[in-house]
Amino acid sequence: MKISLAANSALLKPDFTFGVATASFQIEGAADSRLPCIWDTFCAEAGRIKDGSDGLTACDHVNRWREDVELIASLGVDAYRFSIAWGRVINTDGSVNTEGLAFYQQLLDALNERNIKPFVTLYHWDLPQYLQDEGGWLNRATAYKFAEYADVISKAFAEKVYSYATLNEPFCSAYLSYEAGIHAPGVQNRKQGRQVAHHLLLAHGLAIQVLRRNAPQALNGIVLNFSPCHPASSSETDIRAARMADQYHNQWYIQPLIEGRYPELLSQLPVTEQPEIAAGDMAIIAQPLDFLGVNYYTRTVYRDNGKGWFSDVPPTAPPLTDMGWEIYPAGLTEILLDINKRYTLPPVYITENGAAMPDTLQHGQIQDTERVAYFQQHLQAVDNAITAGMRIDGYFAWSLMDNFEWAEGYAKRFGIVYVDYATQQRTLKASALALRDCFASRMATDNKIANK
Repeated sequence: MKISLAANSALLKPDFTFGVATASFQIEGAADSRLPCIWDTFCAEAGRIKDGSDGLTACDHVNRWREDVELIASLGVDAYRFSIAWGRVINTDGSVNTEGLAFYQQLLDALNERNIKPFVTLYHWDLPQYLQDEGGWLNRATAYKFAEYADVISKAFAEKVYSYATLNEPFCSAYLSYEAGIHAPGVQNRKQGRQVAHHLLLAHGLAIQVLRRNAPQALNGIVLNFSPCHPASSSETDIRAARMADQYHNQWYIQPLIEGRYPELLSQLPVTEQPEIAAGDMAIIAQPLDFLGVNYYTRTVYRDNGKGWFSDVPPTAPPLTDMGWEIYPAGLTEILLDINKRYTLPPVYITENGAAMPDTLQHGQIQDTERVAYFQQHLQAVDNAITAGMRIDGYFAWSLMDNFEWAEGYAKRFGIVYVDYATQQRTLKASALALRDCFASRMATDNKIANK
């Protein structure tokens, strides 16, 4: 199995960054050495996680980080994207947990020694529970607490970090957590979802100013997820529904960052469902960005729900991933070119892209041919966007290893490395080997490296 890129592919240029990505709650474990977070609480509630599991041990990365750094290095990547667990470094009273901070400093040192660029995400959904008890992201004060946390981290890490992302996918922390109710804390309330989205963006704006002051040498930005919104039919009502969904799920998060305003759809919401926006908020949110991270997995199809709103139409036709998501690589090119046309963007990195597949370990190997094909198709989609004139500086595969997949528990595997959760043994899948060889192909003369 191999991943082949054309000899003139922009992805093969030496300055294009290839990396792998993880998130703190999904891999770290060692829950006894950090504060409880909203996902600990969520996991403890019956019926919230499909397999009834939790993140208390996960991939035991806190205890196995040295092994994992060697694993990352063996893949030949340029960069490693990971997140900081807020509750591992900041205590309830705001003081610093020196042991937790030292863990990340050691990790950063080890990465830098191997010339692996650390891409640090400050928030990947694991809000400390004590802050949730004070209102969480519904509480405007949390945005300012986040800026204080960013200040502590960026001062402590000094020059060790290549890039900071303030937030990962605020859509998920707002919509999935406070409207759909399928992520922690599991609320179903549109007004709260819109308010949380605003406070998250406010937190970003406050923190990016701190990062620019404390870490001017770093690339400082944010990571957003995107999904092209397609109509279920050619009817005017379905086309309108898809446009509304695009404003609500995609533009709602990027437009304030770039243009300092929310989409027009905001004014169409009942006043009782609109977020409270204080004077000066939008200027804080619209801070200059050094980069924009784009996460992409699939497209979404929408129809009119008969009430002037939209509802999604789940895919049924193959090919689908193990999550039931349509494999639609053309959507990555589409969304990239769309936002590039709409906005004046900073450099873009594909900060997450990958697929859950029903992997099985047989004779010590995992032949995940479908995942290899997924990466092949989506790397080509990135190349197509660059060829069309867009600046894209890097690509991160999601994820480095199988891990706690949020509401799905451990049943879904996104990793290019297989994790046996009983023994914590890591095994490179065929996709890891194919990506490794693809990354190495920048040094090769034929630019087509087969999986040996």
